Amino acid sequence: MNFQSPSFPVTRLRRLRGSAELRALVRETQLTPNDFCYPLFVTEGENIASPISALPGQNHWSVDQLMGEVQRAMAVGVRSVILFGLPSRKDELGSEAYAEGAPVQRAVTALKRAFPQLVVMTDVCLCQYTDHGHCGPLCGETVDNDAALKLLAQTAVSHARAGADLVAPSDMMDGRVAALRTALDGAGFEQVGILSYAVKFASAYYGPFREAAGSKPAFGDRRSYQMDSANRREALREAAQDVAEGADWLMVKPALAYLDIVRDLREHFPLPLACYNVSGEYSMIKAAVAQGWLDERQVVLETLLSMKRAGADLILTYFARQAAEWLA
Repeated sequence: MNFQSPSFPVTRLRRLRGSAELRALVRETQLTPNDFCYPLFVTEGENIASPISALPGQNHWSVDQLMGEVQRAMAVGVRSVILFGLPSRKDELGSEAYAEGAPVQRAVTALKRAFPQLVVMTDVCLCQYTDHGHCGPLCGETVDNDAALKLLAQTAVSHARAGADLVAPSDMMDGRVAALRTALDGAGFEQVGILSYAVKFASAYYGPFREAAGSKPAFGDRRSYQMDSANRREALREAAQDVAEGADWLMVKPALAYLDIVRDLREHFPLPLACYNVSGEYSMIKAAVAQGWLDERQVVLETLLSMKRAGADLILTYFARQAAEWLA
């Protein structure tokens, strides 16, 4: 049998793969440090850089120590961060999420004062602030969607007041983008953008994050508000709703197991698109590297490249500083 294509031997695709220089000239997708947003965990106290066991290489940072880590990341080209807070106390309403002197609010102000060119984003959710670990106040054992919107909006405004450039609601309550936009505009923060976790699946990949943020639910799970991982068409509905409500960015979370969804959103919506290279994806690579089974640099850059190739404009990744160093 003849397995040669009609154009062979005139067409030889290997001609453009023969050297590193040739491959670089025809490379279709490029990774740069500008593609990365660095997630960071901020805690109360001073002089704290406490390692997170489930996320090797990552720390809980007090605000004073956070400044040095951000400076190191910026030195290799990282231009954006997203902040997650660890409160000193929790209650049923997650009131530390919108307290003016809470770690995230203080960190935002300090970062924008020290690095005005840094793009500072904040995660807007209540799960790590509530004593029950769910993303809003409860009605029985169910999150009260509309009551949660008021608290999420209050949180977003407190972040904007501190100086945040974008707020990123991750709660998956219906109507949250409209609630945040209305509250931000009403408080005079029309220029603060909303990066919506538009498509956030209920995922086993979040395990290490929940240890890092102390956000594991005290009972049940979050499947009644986060998306079913089997649903693809629903992802488009979620994104379309957030676009209609005023989102400035869309995001898919997790990234690696949902690259088809990243591609779907890229093809259907003109908004900037982010994806979250989540904690489980990060920790799996770190564990395999620790065993000597993978080349860390090669597998990390290949993984991040797959997300960019799928259509992401921005990748939230714990590898941000490390990957930027490799690309420098």
